[in-house]
Amino acid sequence: MSKYLPFILFTVFTNAAAQVMLKYGMMQLGPLSFAGVNPLLKILQIVFSPFVFLGLATFVISMASHLFVLSKVELSYAYPFLSLAYVAVAIAAWFLFSEDLNAWRVGGIALICVGTVFIAQGGTRIEGEPASSTHDTSPNEVIR
Repeated sequence: MSKYLPFILFTVFTNAAAQVMLKYGMMQLGPLSFAGVNPLLKILQIVFSPFVFLGLATFVISMASHLFVLSKVELSYAYPFLSLAYVAVAIAAWFLFSEDLNAWRVGGIALICVGTVFIAQGGTRIEGEPASSTHDTSPNEVIR
């Protein structure tokens, strides 16, 4: 297991938190209409509404964390973990906004979780560290 997994999970959960804040912020604003309004002013009103702004700021933190992770581990290891943000968002949306969490969605969430476990078991090469001297002959090894 990667020593950078806590940073990966931090990225996942800040990404999910940003989505929840953006949704709540947009719910506070109500249905959007640009009729008879300067579009630039409307966009500024949206961006600077408290929860939308907080959601966008949280996205910046999430991306900074993701950039740190990408500087340390393989992209093919780190990126699939971001699918866990869907799991967190679906559960939060069900809990906070009473959104539907039907059997199909629960099944999809289960598949995402299983896939992420498979990816995590494959491990990663950490940037800047020499390759392991014990050569893994697992199924995920690429033959060149």
